[in-house]
Amino acid sequence: MREFKTLFLVVFLFLIFSGCEKKDWKEPVKVHWDRDMCERCKMAISERKYAVQVIDPKTHKHYKFDDIGCTILWFKEENISNNSNMIIWVKDGKYDRWIDARKAYYSTDKLSPMGYGFTAFKKREDINSNEIIEFNEVEQRVLKIGR
Repeated sequence: MREFKTLFLVVFLFLIFSGCEKKDWKEPVKVHWDRDMCERCKMAISERKYAVQVIDPKTHKHYKFDDIGCTILWFKEENISNNSNMIIWVKDGKYDRWIDARKAYYSTDKLSPMGYGFTAFKKREDINSNEIIEFNEVEQRVLKIGR
């Protein structure tokens, strides 16, 4: 009987600790679609092709957004002028995957959740658009619109 209790305890502890998965803080966290709110505009994040996550490397805190435009304006509103150390993930407009927002290519002719009109793609050849821009240009245009 004592061997059974010991075996039970070992199996129980193994199951508990194997369920504790250590996650890399630099990676995007799960988005609870239609429940998580945009950090800036407080609207529900529903459209998967436009979701954005920002990770602060100092605090490891994740911030979620419904549109790249909200992300850029949030940096301005929060006086985060030097955001180059922030990790920015954006959803790929063709595939359901997170990509580096600064390395992405953007189309300018789709209607995004907050109307900024930028859709991110990992590969330039995945874009079927008359205009393809990079992250720096997205930043400049959003700040110019400024709403």
